[in-house]
Amino acid sequence: MQDRTTNRMLYSLKVAGPLTAAALGERLGITPVAVRQMLARLGEDGLVGFEDSRESVGRPKRYWHLTDAGNAQFPDNHAALTAEILASVSAVFGDAGLDSLISHREKATLNQYRAALEPLDSIEAKVRQLAEIRSAEGYMAEAKHELNGDLVLIENHCPICVAAKACQKLCRSELEVFQGALGPDVEISRFEHILKGARRCAYRITEKQPDNPQLAMKL
Repeated sequence: MQDRTTNRMLYSLKVAGPLTAAALGERLGITPVAVRQMLARLGEDGLVGFEDSRESVGRPKRYWHLTDAGNAQFPDNHAALTAEILASVSAVFGDAGLDSLISHREKATLNQYRAALEPLDSIEAKVRQLAEIRSAEGYMAEAKHELNGDLVLIENHCPICVAAKACQKLCRSELEVFQGALGPDVEISRFEHILKGARRCAYRITEKQPDNPQLAMKL
């Protein structure tokens, strides 16, 4: 059984991506010696791996990351069963039946998100609220600003990844739901995608500029 500190280490690597032992120690508030002992044990269990990166003159830095087995430590919300159900729906009712099922799920989710976001005034507040909702659903989501000021919604985990691999319409539906929930005044694009090999899904949210330049000056 893993202890609390070990779970925190796995969580840090899941959320932050590859980290050095020193960076992990700072995040967890434990000594470098303890970090290296824990990483060695997790490496023996096949939960973490590492890559050495030469960034400047001197010894290369070792960055630790989760393996597939490490990622599997995080819940997948019965996704294998969901994938089987989706395959059965397609087999029995055809593609039209599967499309109807996904459309129904999309509408129900959109109504739920809209009800939570509509009372909020700013786009940033809505995105942060959306991140909280998605985290509660198991996506380990967070909202951040990039250096250029763009607002980004990050999902560090996909609890339906197995199902999404089997039915990629789920991912397309997800993007449409985000757009509908945040409204027509923003544009959303996915620039990192777990199904395309990224360690997370990330969405850039930008406010649309008014078509009328004079209106833009007044705003």
